[in-house]
Amino acid sequence: MRATVLTHGRPQQTAAALKALIAVAGRSGVVLRFDPEETRKHGLSPGEGIECDAEIVDDVDLCLVLGGDGTILRGLRRYASTGVPTFAVNFGEVGFLATVDPDEIDGGFERAFAGDFDVLTLPALALELPDGAAAAINDVSIHRKVGRRVARLAYELEGVEVGSVRCDGLVVATPAGSTGYNLANGGPVLAWGVEGYVVSFIAPHSLTARTLVVAPGDRLTIHNRSYDPVDISIDGVTAGEVATGETISAQFVGQATKLAQISGSSFYRRLREKFGLLA
Repeated sequence: MRATVLTHGRPQQTAAALKALIAVAGRSGVVLRFDPEETRKHGLSPGEGIECDAEIVDDVDLCLVLGGDGTILRGLRRYASTGVPTFAVNFGEVGFLATVDPDEIDGGFERAFAGDFDVLTLPALALELPDGAAAAINDVSIHRKVGRRVARLAYELEGVEVGSVRCDGLVVATPAGSTGYNLANGGPVLAWGVEGYVVSFIAPHSLTARTLVVAPGDRLTIHNRSYDPVDISIDGVTAGEVATGETISAQFVGQATKLAQISGSSFYRRLREKFGLLA
């Protein structure tokens, strides 16, 4: 068995877990592969069951992540459409996508290498941006540039304009991403397994602007009618801008990437553990 290992940018926080991972992998006969960045970050040297400065390839059995949702999303995007599941240990603030907490790592790693987990297939958004095609596992957000005037954004579905609002921005989120930026905007939580996606405004200057849940087959087009360009972020990472008069589009993709989940770790249990009782 071979596994790609990805970690977040604070190696001191994951040092003990990485040591435990290497030990469990050695006992399990698993080869861990670290790309040049991970090798340098952790000061690793090649050894039995450890490949350093290794190119990230599709031909592995598992992607292991030690980090928060941003790092987990990096793994999910990298292994989208490959069939390789991403198994994540939470070293972030929320870690909604993680299946194991740091105090469960020994048993968690053993289960990961034994294949003792369920696999959840997550959807994505296929995006057409001014600079080309892209994909989002969680969300794509459009927001006004810092210090610039309020944005004017309009969106249409299947060729019909649905809204045109002065606002700070707009978020388009999958069910997996609905508990992130969309939730902070007051948008609805979509349970994993829901077919569809959600559009919510950021600080709309309107008394009537409402969040909309979109059917999975409907194509979304967003128009920048602002005086200034607006920025684009995909899964929390800056991805360019949309000039005045330009558009971007999004389409729901039902089966995009695979997330490993310990049995019994349901969406609703996770929702309660991460956010508390909804009240």
